[in-house]
Amino acid sequence: MAATPYALALSPTSRVVGLPLLKLSRPAVTRLASLHADQARACSWGAPLTRPDLAATAAAPLPASAAGCRRRAPLLRPRAWMTTPQIASSAFTLGTIAVLPFYTLMIAAPNADITKRTVESTAPYVALGILYAYLLYLSWTPDTIRAMFASKYWLPELPGIVRMFASEMTVASAWIHLLAVDLFAARQVYHDGIKNNIETRHSVSLCLLFCPIGIAAHALTKVLAGSTGRSH
Repeated sequence: MAATPYALALSPTSRVVGLPLLKLSRPAVTRLASLHADQARACSWGAPLTRPDLAATAAAPLPASAAGCRRRAPLLRPRAWMTTPQIASSAFTLGTIAVLPFYTLMIAAPNADITKRTVESTAPYVALGILYAYLLYLSWTPDTIRAMFASKYWLPELPGIVRMFASEMTVASAWIHLLAVDLFAARQVYHDGIKNNIETRHSVSLCLLFCPIGIAAHALTKVLAGSTGRSH
């Protein structure tokens, strides 16, 4: 008898406790003994259970259709063209470059016909609005509203806004927002200067990065120009 706990000495007339006498043929006894020996080796040494019939099946090559299904990649696998930081950086740069020609014309040639026609166009505001909406969609999270209106009076609080602007996408969307608003304000300053024959180059230049200061500068220039005109 084998020393392993699962090995059994079987005979054609082996009796199992609680069961009637079983009469087995000698080939069946041989197969059962082999199976029990394999189980004992697997449990004792951790080796996989070897079955000649299953091993031969596993070693057989797969059909061509099955092998193709295993190796073939899906046809429509989603793949991101750019990462989130790349999108934010590209939008930041693209928006900045897009508004520069309009400022250049208003500063370099304020009275030229091409400047007047170009400044009248609404294309830059539509483009910046679409870009801003896209960035806002990418940066929006369920906590955005709570960060914007964190106080009990539903008013923005500085700590919540700081946490919200920790994201590059949120900063990029805010920059596009500022570019659109600043360009609109610069155009209003330019139109008012053309209408009242007032110098606006310095005010338009300030509107590019310091819009409130540019508007204040235009208002001060307008007051000084009016005072000078009345004195003459």
